[in-house]
Amino acid sequence: MSQPTITAVAGPPGSGKTTWIRQQLAAETAPILYWCPGTGNVPIDQTCIAAEFSQIITLTDDEESLLAKHLENGVSAYIELGFHLQLTTLENLLQSFPSRRISVVPPEIKDTEWHQWGDVIVEGIAVSGELEKLSIWRSPTSGQVLDPASLDLFWYEEMTQGAYGKIHRAKGIFDIADGRSFYFDFAAKFQETAHEELPLPRWLEGRPQRFSGIEIVGENLDEIALGQTLADCCLSETIMLNYQQQVKESLLLAEETT
Repeated sequence: MSQPTITAVAGPPGSGKTTWIRQQLAAETAPILYWCPGTGNVPIDQTCIAAEFSQIITLTDDEESLLAKHLENGVSAYIELGFHLQLTTLENLLQSFPSRRISVVPPEIKDTEWHQWGDVIVEGIAVSGELEKLSIWRSPTSGQVLDPASLDLFWYEEMTQGAYGKIHRAKGIFDIADGRSFYFDFAAKFQETAHEELPLPRWLEGRPQRFSGIEIVGENLDEIALGQTLADCCLSETIMLNYQQQVKESLLLAEETT
């Protein structure tokens, strides 16, 4: 059998699709492409993977037209299908190139469309929520700098505690006042958030010219309140510039004393 050019990965939200792909990417040495269609102007996973794996090519929805060209040039691709997309979305593409289908599904669900679709079934992690009740809310925050205390209040004490609807899954990338960029990841099944600093340079010169944003999967989401509260976490131009100046002076002083 031909070596697959495309590895398509699908499964319920929070089952571990992106985690499985990142594990595969860590072992790859040849040129590889990653694409998660349908994320629009909130490419959270693409941004994280690009920051973690410098050799990986990532595509946003605006760059979809480049996909076939990369494949024809011999670049293999991992394509992640969100739960909100039809499994037939990539059918023509998968039939045009050597491909394999990976279904990442929780151990507690059986005989689903993912089981029928996948060539290989990977046991994922347990998930919460009934798929037919779930909706997705996304919001880009590129160019905004968030106050860390306000972000913590929004994420840990309000959003994940049900203030804006029943949250099952949430991901976000945020630039904060000291110039660093952080990735947040919440899974309701475990009632916990993982967060990590992305390996990106501090942005201390005005509005960050890089992606940031949030994606929430849940039930009965109060999208207006979510958007307003997130906006309230953002610093004004004056306060942001003052923070940046203080951080630059602090970093300079630390360099002079070492």
